[in-house]
Amino acid sequence: MIRYQLVCKKEHSFEGWFRDSAAYDAQAKKKLVSCPVCGSTKVEKAPMAPAVSKKAELAEAAQKAKQMKEFVLNLRKHVEENAEYVGDRFPNEARAIHYGDAEERQIYGEATIKDAHDLIEEGIPVAPLPSVPRADS
Repeated sequence: MIRYQLVCKKEHSFEGWFRDSAAYDAQAKKKLVSCPVCGSTKVEKAPMAPAVSKKAELAEAAQKAKQMKEFVLNLRKHVEENAEYVGDRFPNEARAIHYGDAEERQIYGEATIKDAHDLIEEGIPVAPLPSVPRADS
């Protein structure tokens, strides 16, 4: 089977399935191929992009996953190199910085989901730091 993207003289676009290209040619010559919108039998094959193989799709997905992992690793490295780790004191330190009770600085650390939600409710900007599973796990 072969699938063609077709277009009629009124520029309605539709697809048609045929046994092979010769079957399309024979049916089109006999005016058996018609537009489902307007009924026109003046139909031509429209330009189509080639189908991408499943192998190529998998390779592209793997490449995108690799890029995402690299991005997350670089983001985490940047935070670790440019911010102070405060551990489980994170919620209290974030509040102290926000309310001017501590020196303004970039921090990261540990917080429960409830702690993070409470900080956000108070208008304190926080975001989770993504992690990537280790290769040996």
